[in-house]
Amino acid sequence: MNEIYQQAKLLQPELVKIRREIHQNAEVGIQLQYTKAFVKEKLIAYEYEPQDIANSSIVATISGELPGKTMLLRADMDGLAIKEETDLDFKSVNGAMHGCGHDMHTAMLLGAAKLLKKYQNRLQGKVKLLFQEDEEGFTGAKAAIQDGVLENPKVDAAMALHVNSGTPSNMVLCGLGHFMAGCTLFRIEVSGVGCHGAMPENGVDPINIAAHIFLSLQEIAAREVAAQDPCVLTIGKFAGGQTPNIIPEKVVLEGTIRYKNKETGDRIFERIQEISNLCAQSFRGRAVVTELSSAPPLINNDEMIYEFCDYIKQFIAPQQVMILPQGGMGSEDFASFSYQVPIAYLLLGAGTNHENEAYGKPMHNQGVVFNEDILSLGSSILTICAMNWLSKHRND
Repeated sequence: MNEIYQQAKLLQPELVKIRREIHQNAEVGIQLQYTKAFVKEKLIAYEYEPQDIANSSIVATISGELPGKTMLLRADMDGLAIKEETDLDFKSVNGAMHGCGHDMHTAMLLGAAKLLKKYQNRLQGKVKLLFQEDEEGFTGAKAAIQDGVLENPKVDAAMALHVNSGTPSNMVLCGLGHFMAGCTLFRIEVSGVGCHGAMPENGVDPINIAAHIFLSLQEIAAREVAAQDPCVLTIGKFAGGQTPNIIPEKVVLEGTIRYKNKETGDRIFERIQEISNLCAQSFRGRAVVTELSSAPPLINNDEMIYEFCDYIKQFIAPQQVMILPQGGMGSEDFASFSYQVPIAYLLLGAGTNHENEAYGKPMHNQGVVFNEDILSLGSSILTICAMNWLSKHRND
């Protein structure tokens, strides 16, 4: 393991170069033309045969000299539709930003691809590399699964690594069980009848209806869900009207539900529909609720988590590896894989403000900066965990 770790350190300059190229050309959603072409070029240079999957995703498989199971390693490639506000020399200037570290993940997995080729003679079974589109929109994992990424060869387990701003650099966080919350993004379209603001009796005010819906939705988590059942309902968009003296025809609200239990999320969404419809009817309007996208709660396989922790502790200090019995309310579309195969989803610390004043800002912040020094460790973790798991479980 230490040999692989040392070899990964030698890749650090190359990984930094890869990461900065992707960072400077951030793309969003399923439209990842530049990123996809760049990653495919690298994989071909590493003697892989990358295949297109879904819209802008890529899959490449490496087979060891000995037969065995198949492990999937996944990196997300998409950025965020926000304008970067950092002082980095290689910052993105196209209106998109890698504010969640997916450029780091892609570089790490490319590093793992190169390491796996170097140690292919020691590999037992197969490793399938998935460079995935649209994690942020929660469609990428589902699209890859639907397109057959878990078949031919059949995948037996999956792993992903995510950087975490605000956690000390090189600290590995290993969560048990329901580690990430499920998330449902929704839209409520409230329709009324537009009219002059001086004569509201001639119309139906959708702003008034939307305000009542907004306030009523706050009661769901407060009065309809047990305190021991974590959930969060947030309205992040409330848009309607263009001039101060005209009642508009329509108002749009958009928000998210976060939940640790899928049944709770389904029940909250049903209540959003009921409350929105009844509020609108009460005030002579109409409401339509639409699910925009969703990701279920992410459930780590505890056996894999403990196993991977043991592997990682063999090449970095044990105090840098932490088991987390409880996760947070963030969401991740890698969760979809956890309902198909056992998974391990780990977090890798990417720096705190105490280390460097540039580090430690929240994820998705316009000014977030990640410590690039962790790239080679990320590649090591992916490579070593995959190779050791395949070796241990080859005869299961």
